Amino acid sequence: MIYLLTGLGLVLLIEGLVYALAPSLIETLLAAMRDLSLQQRRIMGFIAMLSGVGFLWIAGLLSGQL
Repeated sequence: MIYLLTGLGLVLLIEGLVYALAPSLIETLLAAMRDLSLQQRRIMGFIAMLSGVGFLWIAGLLSGQL
């Protein structure tokens, strides 16, 4: 449970920093996302998900938990 809360906290921290420090960048990225097809957005989401799993796996290996 602690890992879930830590991960959620990190996601909110990073997203909050982006919104606070570069709000115009968010608008630009959202406009670019609207130009992508649904299939392209799904592929990007799948790649992001796999990257997250990979980072968690590496973190587990480095911490000796896996």
